[in-house]
Amino acid sequence: MTSISHVRAARITVGVDTHKHTHVAVALNEISGRLAETTIEVSSDGYRRLEQWALALGIRADFGIEGTGSYGAGLASHLRRAGHRVIEVTRPNRQQRYLRGKNDALDAENAARAVLAGTATAVPKTGDGCVEMIRQIKIAKDTAIKSRSQAMISLKTILVNAPEELREELGGLGDRPLIERCADLPFESMTTPADAARYTLRTLARRYRQLGQEIDIHERILQTLTARAAPQLTSVIGIGADSAAELLIVAGDNPERIRSEAAFAKLCGACPIPASSGKTNRHRLYRGGHRQANAALHRIALSRMRFHAPTIEYTARRTAEGKTKLEIMRCLKRFIAREIYHFLLMDRKKQEFAGALDGS
Repeated sequence: MTSISHVRAARITVGVDTHKHTHVAVALNEISGRLAETTIEVSSDGYRRLEQWALALGIRADFGIEGTGSYGAGLASHLRRAGHRVIEVTRPNRQQRYLRGKNDALDAENAARAVLAGTATAVPKTGDGCVEMIRQIKIAKDTAIKSRSQAMISLKTILVNAPEELREELGGLGDRPLIERCADLPFESMTTPADAARYTLRTLARRYRQLGQEIDIHERILQTLTARAAPQLTSVIGIGADSAAELLIVAGDNPERIRSEAAFAKLCGACPIPASSGKTNRHRLYRGGHRQANAALHRIALSRMRFHAPTIEYTARRTAEGKTKLEIMRCLKRFIAREIYHFLLMDRKKQEFAGALDGS
């Protein structure tokens, strides 16, 4: 359904509620007056029709889009390349949904109102550079690691219930010798439970070994891509390819969209927030943020506490002041987030400068 006002506004705001097959858009004028509503298919033609529809309503259009990292990624990328301002909008407040009701048009209108009110200001990731490649390879690696762990768990479960001769032969082995022995178990027929156990153990062991080879390939690709995307970041002590990949994924291909190092720390879940009441003046740890990035900061902090001389001295000094290890870790993660943010921006500026030189 499409409806269009006859008066063309100077500037409009379009909110978009995204779905797998269709997107619903609602346009508002500068004083939050509703102008029109439309539904498009999720395709290149649909994106162009939405852009033309918006420009028929207003000379300039800003777009607030839900799900820019999932169903709305294609539309956000199209509009950004066309030069429009695109804002990422989170889902509406549950209380508002309860009071006003919910449907696709209302969600789209709420997205537009969030942009107009200034409550939605986040710039979405571009998703068209090296970091997007890293994100995809990281997914392949993480799922392979999960499958390998599941293969080992299943193998040991089978071994617990295996015939006694197999348990005696394999029960005392460590993980690596166990995999090697199980991968070479003989199998000729399927006549007894022992034959089925040997076949299953051999299959799981070979799967585990194959997944290990796949993970090694993913790791090498990640090392290459992270060094290309952020050479300064990966040269810092304690930051390996896996941790660098997680932090780059959080920042995206356009880390300048994050307004400050404090905002990056909050995005990583490594910032204190006020928790005072009455005469009590205190802070607590922010429990939101990207948990994988927070885990990466934790790994970096642990590595530096063991091998980085300034961090070792800092830890000793803070311990002498009566701080616990947990409190010291929180401080270190905040410091590391600040350092990483500046490295990300420096690497990004160098890439832009190199691109400008190549273009000239």
